[in-house]
This record gives sequence, structure tokens and C-alpha cells, in this order.
Amino acid sequence: MERTKSSLFERGPGFRAGLSGLGRALGVKTASAGLVAAIFGCSGPALIVIGGAQDSNLSDGQTVAWLLAIYGLGGLISLAMGLYYKMPITGAYSIPGAALVAGALATFPFEQAVGAFIMAGALVFLLGISGAIGRVMRWLPMPIVMAMIAGALIRFGIGAVTSVQDLPIVVGFAALAFFLSMRFLTAVPPVLSALVVGLVAALLTGNFGGGDAPIAFVAPEFTAPVFTLDAFLAIAVPLAVLVIGAENAQAIGVLYAEGYRAPVNAMTIVSGLGGMLAGLMGGHNANIAGPMTAICSSDQAGEDRDGRYASTVLNGVLFAAFGIFAGIAVPVIMAFPGPLIGAVAGLAMITVLLSAFQAAFDKDRGYQIGAFVALIVAMSNVSFLNISAPFWALLAGAVVSLLLEKGARPNAASTPEPSR
Repeated sequence: MERTKSSLFERGPGFRAGLSGLGRALGVKTASAGLVAAIFGCSGPALIVIGGAQDSNLSDGQTVAWLLAIYGLGGLISLAMGLYYKMPITGAYSIPGAALVAGALATFPFEQAVGAFIMAGALVFLLGISGAIGRVMRWLPMPIVMAMIAGALIRFGIGAVTSVQDLPIVVGFAALAFFLSMRFLTAVPPVLSALVVGLVAALLTGNFGGGDAPIAFVAPEFTAPVFTLDAFLAIAVPLAVLVIGAENAQAIGVLYAEGYRAPVNAMTIVSGLGGMLAGLMGGHNANIAGPMTAICSSDQAGEDRDGRYASTVLNGVLFAAFGIFAGIAVPVIMAFPGPLIGAVAGLAMITVLLSAFQAAFDKDRGYQIGAFVALIVAMSNVSFLNISAPFWALLAGAVVSLLLEKGARPNAASTPEPSR
């Protein structure tokens, strides 16, 4: 696949090419990866938003509007980016951002928070059109970026293991089905086998269901924004950093690890636009999502990299539908056992993690000390100044390499060439 760059917005094959190839690209493997990513994004993360809304005494209409903004626009981002670039660039929202906002609502009225959501999107948008993020990503050594990805996503792999303790029979059978499918049923996507077997086991053991609908199906209630300096500093700035330093950085690194030439400027600009539009609707942001991009870009979505964008397109359709019918969909999704969803998502990350570790610690590429520092900082999940670990991992890894590694020089040479 060939693309020419503009200084602002990288060119892709175009929507016509994406639509014309979608039928061939959409198969059992791409569909199952898209489905797993959607279930992952619509289960536990939705509870963070709903819990934050309830704790802040938001109305049911405001809660539905929040879900509509982040899921509806997140789905549209997947559709637009997936079809235009024919890459598995998946949209959603920042889960740490939802937790940040939930905490901030104890201090700020919701209308001021909504104003901060819009300002956060504007900050991301301005950084995108400046091209600054693209220059930074080209400057960073790829082993350090890959180590950050490995450290940030390893929690999903660990979560697959700890889920066995929470629900041993269900998760155990799901994991067994995953690996047996890899070995003996190459025509069946392992993540699909794991999901189906896990759900059957959950039904047979009485672990399916029990999710209560915390909200009823009501019309969304939009909130007029109020812009204040305090909310800008306390909510907008940290939220913008989370979108760029956590979500976008993870997604870009994952795409690099899978051999794609990520359109960095476009991903940042779209995340900024999504943030502003979501804010206008009462949601904290809609942006490129790291973990779900990892699921949709892995080889669990098919051997053909050119066709994996179909998993993102399907994910976008499901996400948008969840946003539109949030009041009805929430209790259905909540009926899925949480440990099973966590385990399947972790299993889907295996190949992405392998690629990231191999790229991070290939001694021929150098930057090994910096990569190790980036790995452990990202794994620590620390947060300083309301900025999460992936940002600090990249910064610490780059600084250590510059200080200690002889001849180490961040450069664009480590950025992968297009695989198509």
C-alpha cells in the first residue's frame, strides 16, 4: 500500500478503496477480533463512566449523552480511519481519562467539566496540526517505543492469568480452547474459540447474567459548557496528555510493531476533533484507542495485514450501536462475566506483546538500557502530575539512552517501512 505525505494530514488509499476491499477483508478472523475488541471496550470501561456519573449525581439523560458521545464518536473514528487508511486504527476513549474525570467531578460542576472536555480536545487538535507529535515519534528510538508498549499492555496478559483465580473453570476452559484452537483448528480464530467456549462454560456453571441496568433507556440530555481556568488546568491539560501520551502513543507503537506506517499527525488531529465533538455532547473524549487497536491489529485478526482493517470497521459499527442504544445495551454487556472478558482480551494481546518485546530488546538495534527503563516505568503504572506511565516511560527511556548509551541517537531510521 502506498501513501504520500502532506505536512498536515497523511494521505491514505481513500474511502473508495477501503469500501471496495471490505467484503474480501471481512472474514471469520477479522470479525471475531472486532467483536472481542468491542466487548472489551463496552464492558468494564463503561462501568467507570456510569459509576462516575452516578457518584456525581448526573441525570440519566446526562449519563446517556456521555455514553453516546464517547461510544458513538469512537465508533465513527474507527469507521473513518479504518476505511480511509485501510489500517486497524481503532477509536474509543481514554479509560484512565474516565477515571480522572470521575474524580474531578467531586470538585467541579459538570458544566465546567464539559468546558474542560472541549478545551482538552482543542489542545490535542492544535498539537496535531502543528506536526509536533509526528516529529517527536520520529525522533524517539523505536526500541524505547516498543518497550513502552510492552510495559503498558503487559497488564492485559497478566490479567488473563489472574482471571483464572477469579473464575477458574470458565477462564480455564476458555484459555484451553484458545491454545488448542491455535494448534489444531487453524481455520477458527483462537479468540473466537475462547469466547464461545468461555460463554458456554459460564452458562453451564451459572456465571452468566446478573448485570443490573444502572440507567434506563432515556433520551440524551446535553449540557451547555462553561469554560474556567481552574477546570482547564485540573481537567483539560491532564486529559489531553492522557490522550496523546497514553492512548495515541500506545496505538502508534502497536501499529509500528505490526508493520504499519502509522499516520501519526492524522491520528492526533482526529483525536483532537473527537475530543471537541465529544465535549459538545457531554463526553470526556473520543480518540484513537491503544488496547483495542492492539486487538484489531494482531494476527488474531487474520494473517493478511492488508485485511485487518475490517476488524476495526466492525468494531466501529458495534461501538456506535452501543452508544446509540446505551440504555438497553449496558445490562446485556454487563451479563458477560468480567474475568472471561479480561482473559480473552489478554489472550488476544499475546502476539502484539511478543512483537513488542522482540523489537524492544533486539540488541542489533541498540538502546537496550533505555528500552529496559521504559519497560519498567510503563509496567509500574505510576502517575505524576496527573500524567500516566506511558508518557513517563518514553521520557525516561529516551533520557537514559542519551545519557548512558554510547552513540545512542534517536532517529527515524528505526521507524518501520510500510509492509505493503
